[in-house]
Amino acid sequence: MQSEIRKTLLEVFSNAKGEFISGQKLSEQLGCSRTAVWKHIEDLRNEGYELEAVRKLGYRILSKPDKISCNEIQLGLETDTLGRNVYFEETVTSTQKIAHRLAYEGAVEGTVVVAEEQTSGRGRLDRSWYSPKHTGIWMSIILRPSIPPSRAPQLTLLTAVAVVQAIQEVTGLEPDIKWPNDILLQQKKVVGILTELQAETERINSVIIGIGINVNQERIHFPEELSSIATSLRLEKGEPVDRAKLIQCILLKIEKLYKEYMQHGFKIVKLLWESYSTSIGKHIVARTLTGSIEGKAIGITDEGVLLIEDLTGKIHQIYSADIEIPQE
Repeated sequence: MQSEIRKTLLEVFSNAKGEFISGQKLSEQLGCSRTAVWKHIEDLRNEGYELEAVRKLGYRILSKPDKISCNEIQLGLETDTLGRNVYFEETVTSTQKIAHRLAYEGAVEGTVVVAEEQTSGRGRLDRSWYSPKHTGIWMSIILRPSIPPSRAPQLTLLTAVAVVQAIQEVTGLEPDIKWPNDILLQQKKVVGILTELQAETERINSVIIGIGINVNQERIHFPEELSSIATSLRLEKGEPVDRAKLIQCILLKIEKLYKEYMQHGFKIVKLLWESYSTSIGKHIVARTLTGSIEGKAIGITDEGVLLIEDLTGKIHQIYSADIEIPQE
């Protein structure tokens, strides 16, 4: 009951858009006494919200703490499906592991798992992902698309496009995408995306999309071995970024692209992805499990497979590799 009142209170303040709301009106909307309203206001202050109280005008929120709880994500969320069901924990081993369990148990499409900290965050090829507390966005999204398993890699590229669009909108920064799942700023990694399946031979049960974003880390937050290859939105923008707002924008961008993709196919995603790619048209080295292929990246196929033209003119299809862009 207390959590529902708190959620309603935050919704009222969110809808007021910075205007004062009288204690009487809050009392009526919350269905509690003026004294109880005052207590809830004090509880919000203790949680880090800055509220202004003016006699005869009422209360208004001046600022809120940098939190990514269920309430913060869902207040003002504009999606129809994504993020309408949020599973939040302060500390988890991996949001992917929790999302896999929830998906197996029947969680609805659009369910989002978010944590303030991962102790065993994972990236592609089972690499670890550094996920310190209260600085980044560590989340996994459950989708249930009616597509064959062979098309699932397209959703990685779709997610990358949506995340780039959201970062542009919220921060004004201009990230690049490095195939297949890295998003870069100033040639340093700021976002990683991991797509995993729960599937049968011909049918997808669920797609779990993990997104890790370095948002508000400062230079001291990065271990020495990462400082030359990783960055954060805060470092590049020069000021903190509202993580809940960025999550809301990412979910909305993914949902819009996902609807387009399910109705009309991969073509629009392909065109957008290529426009954001840092490697298309450049000389690259693709390091695969069977060896390295060097040549010019000429695009991606309709399935999302990278195409490289080597020095002899032969075109190679790259399904999985680490991509290096040699410095000119």
